[in-house]
Amino acid sequence: MSGGRVTSAEGRSAARLAAVQALYQMDLGGKGLAETLAEFESFWIGGEVEGERYKQADVVFFRDVLSGVQSDQGAIDRVVDQTLAEGWPLARVDAVLRAILRAGAYELKARADVPARVAIKEYVDVAGAFFEREEAGMVNAVLDALARRLRAAEFERPR
Repeated sequence: MSGGRVTSAEGRSAARLAAVQALYQMDLGGKGLAETLAEFESFWIGGEVEGERYKQADVVFFRDVLSGVQSDQGAIDRVVDQTLAEGWPLARVDAVLRAILRAGAYELKARADVPARVAIKEYVDVAGAFFEREEAGMVNAVLDALARRLRAAEFERPR
């Protein structure tokens, strides 16, 4: 770790968790991107909140996921809506699950440097931190279906 910057796999995992929490707060609280970034980078990431120590995160990755979801949210919501079961638009999904699906969809759409299976597993793990198996399974199913559409080449079997 140089200059306080965390870039390990663990740092990215912590960044994903923080991004989901930040997206949730933005969704429910109506805070803007700049205010949310400042709050999370100052108090949450690597800090202690209400007696709980938060892991140091890859701040660059955190910023990218958060700002990427925010700037492309309309397109992300449409692609997730198309993948969800009929009659369950993203707006009807629990706010935390919505944040997880948005962040996962952003990575699948925009972060070709992250293998699709890695992104899916990471967001299933995030879902597991908040929910029971059923919800984590739903995240897995939605992101897997989305990845197969957006990154079909990664799922083709070698001949």
